[in-house]
Amino acid sequence: MNTILLGNLIKIRWIAIFGQIFAIFFVTFIIKIEIPLLETLLIILLSVIVNFYSYFEERKNKSISNIKAFLFLLFDTLQLGFLLFLTGGIINPFSILMLAPVITSASYLPALMTVILSTISIIFIVLLNFYFVPLDLGSEFYLPDIYNFGLISSLIITVIFIAIYAYLFANSSRKISNALSVSKLQILNQKKITEVGSLSAATAHELGTPLNTIFLIINDLLKEKKLIEDKNIVKDIKLLKSQAERCKEILKKLSKNPLKLKDKFLEKVKITDLVKINFEKFNKDKKLDIKTICVSNEPEIIYKDEIMYALGNIIQNAVVHSKKTVTAKLNYSSTNVQIIITDDGNGFSKDILDKLGEPYISKNTEGMGLGIFISKNLIENMGGKLNLYNSKEENAVVEITFDNSILNI
Repeated sequence: MNTILLGNLIKIRWIAIFGQIFAIFFVTFIIKIEIPLLETLLIILLSVIVNFYSYFEERKNKSISNIKAFLFLLFDTLQLGFLLFLTGGIINPFSILMLAPVITSASYLPALMTVILSTISIIFIVLLNFYFVPLDLGSEFYLPDIYNFGLISSLIITVIFIAIYAYLFANSSRKISNALSVSKLQILNQKKITEVGSLSAATAHELGTPLNTIFLIINDLLKEKKLIEDKNIVKDIKLLKSQAERCKEILKKLSKNPLKLKDKFLEKVKITDLVKINFEKFNKDKKLDIKTICVSNEPEIIYKDEIMYALGNIIQNAVVHSKKTVTAKLNYSSTNVQIIITDDGNGFSKDILDKLGEPYISKNTEGMGLGIFISKNLIENMGGKLNLYNSKEENAVVEITFDNSILNI
């Protein structure tokens, strides 16, 4: 999605217009160099007209499509090119400004549009080396051919280099931005799921007491001789009892929701429980082996959606890529907690091992490659650390470390 705001292009173009007018009048009336004044002012006037048009477009929509943005940048390139043609060609010091539209395109537009704009810029640079209105700089001014060749070569190389450089960095930034958006959406969904689980658990708990009272009253009514004598009333009471029993079954199912961890009765949980819950969610007939190392009984932590979702992503990956067993080692010390998730699969591929944790990097072509990226960001934002490597047996290992203060142990 294009993130160029039309207002920014308008502001930049106004700066360019006033700068061009100032430069032309300064050269003509202060430095006393003759240039085609009327023609240059007409070309600048075209920019003024385009900017007023852009202003009315902005009132309809603040942002613009990629095609419109490309056309505006193309106009800026052509306008500057014609101004350079009238004012000395490639030797004009302002020829370096041909880079500005290319940089903007590389930062925000698709690669194809940047390539087209860069190609047009290079063509203009080459043409301006041969076709231009010369400036009368005096008989003492002489530009050697070798310098002229170096100037045009440097501009072409700079256009290509800046276009690639800006595009790669901007593209990486866009990927990370999109991935973070997905991350925020995923954790928001996780929070909603947890809240639904909490609500269902709270509902089951709160409705349990009045439902038991209803059962007591119904049982008492069935013992009343006067009521038993009336078959219609007995029939209605039994129907009422059956519906109450149905409600009881529904509440029983709700109370079994494994995601009710945020219930006020279960605010503190054990990490082993979180591991088991996530393993059961993604298990495909695999075995889970949990090893816990702690001085006394395993401590409890404050439940957080971020930990739940981060562990879920890591365990899901381990289950998918394991052959038979997923191992979770929990090491509690006086200062920190270490969670090590290992599977008996083929390990991380060497060609992606150094890139793991970046967005859109995956062990296979099925997923988006965001699981590890999201987990890494969630864990690091909490103050924890995540390390990924292969063991001596070439099995994938994901190591998570939290300070005890982060988990409120």
